[in-house]
Amino acid sequence: MNPISFICIVIGVLLNACAQLLLKAGVNAVGHFDLTAANIWPVGIRIATQWPIIGGLACYVLSVVVWIVGLSRVEVSIAYPMLSLGYVVNAFAAWYLFGEVLSMQRLVGISIILVGVVVLARG
Repeated sequence: MNPISFICIVIGVLLNACAQLLLKAGVNAVGHFDLTAANIWPVGIRIATQWPIIGGLACYVLSVVVWIVGLSRVEVSIAYPMLSLGYVVNAFAAWYLFGEVLSMQRLVGISIILVGVVVLARG
């Protein structure tokens, strides 16, 4: 994989991870809610007007564009597993931003993901 292809794939992954984090921040601002027929409209409007959610959706759109550019240069059997790097980014970002727990089991899983990505990228 040449450097430009790698950069496209990594930017696509990072934008996707950023989208997830922004969506989480947006729903955190709304708080826990139960979706019922009576509140679907007010809750939907509240969610749709959260700036982090709007930003997260924008990141998704950008990530798809960058991803398509990356896929035009890289075999899908190599590019698609790179998406798992988003799990790694999100785990550490969620720990830092939202105080989520990074247990030993999660750290082992992250290590396995990283080893797998390295093996695939070199093959």
